[in-house]
Amino acid sequence: MKKEFHTLGTFEFPADAVVIKGKLEAEGIPVFLKDENTINSYSMVSNAMGGVRLQVYSSDMERAKQIFDEVRSYATDDFGNPIICPNCKASRSEIYYSRKNLFFKLFPFFESTKYRCMQCNFITRPAK
Repeated sequence: MKKEFHTLGTFEFPADAVVIKGKLEAEGIPVFLKDENTINSYSMVSNAMGGVRLQVYSSDMERAKQIFDEVRSYATDDFGNPIICPNCKASRSEIYYSRKNLFFKLFPFFESTKYRCMQCNFITRPAK
């Protein structure tokens, strides 16, 4: 039987992914960290590569997502308050980079920060 990996989350720093990996493996879920070694060796390319991808087998995806949602941290503002979605008012948002054109793929640090709501997938820019 062919098993497929699905990306559960992406991380800018490998250390963040390793924490979640440890929790999932403790729960009996096999985990693969795509691009971990490359980013550990050349940390400056993390944003250009899209970060470390935490992947699980498709058969474990639902259970892994439940565990991941319990331990993940969501985006906060400069004062530590959660980012509130203007669309659905949920407080579960993550930093989002679209990297739609070649310039932002080559120079991702020029792209402005945006947030994606984990409940409704609405994308917003932070209030200044």
